[in-house]
Parts: sequence; structure tokens; C-alpha cells
Amino acid sequence: MNLTISGHHLEVTPALRGYVSDKLDRITRHFEQVMDVRVLLSVDNLKEKDRRQRAECNIKVKGGELHAESAHEDLYAAVDELVDKLDRQLVRDKDKRQTVDRVAGKHLM
Repeated sequence: MNLTISGHHLEVTPALRGYVSDKLDRITRHFEQVMDVRVLLSVDNLKEKDRRQRAECNIKVKGGELHAESAHEDLYAAVDELVDKLDRQLVRDKDKRQTVDRVAGKHLM
């Protein structure tokens, strides 16, 4: 799994990089065919302080690509919310793939 973490208007510290990589390890628990993960952490100059910190992620898996983003006043909370969204998407994608494989297998017999 290739992991790229970058920041926009923000310096990505080693602590933040470690936190993001530890959280993203949860993704490989459900789906082991993750090829590439790109995370963008940013700080926006919005007047709303509660949605200022943003986290976005693109995941390339075998057969497709998934995208999720979240915004929060705390960057660590935004990362947590992002990983939860990605986890749900990957579980749903994996269930779809298994259902299609089962249906295709029944037609072959």
C-alpha cells in the first residue's frame, strides 16, 4: 500500500503523519487489495471556525477508486471522521463484490 500524506496551508508533522497512518491501517483490515492512498490535510480561511480543518482521501483499490472528505474544528477529529467514512465505503464495496461473485458463480453451474 502506497501512502501519500500532504498538507495545504499546513505543515504535516511526524506526529500527525503517524496518527493518520495508524488510523488508515484499519482500512486494510477489511480490504487487503488497497493499492494507493492519498491524503490531503488542509486549513481553510473560513469565517466558520467549526469547519476550518479539512481532511480528504482518495483510495485506489483493485477495480475502482473511493473518495471521502470531512471537515471539523480539530484536525484529529476530521481524520477520525474521514476514516469512519472510508471504512463504511470499503465494507459496502467489498459486500457488493462478494455478492456479484456469488451470483456469477451460480450462473456458471
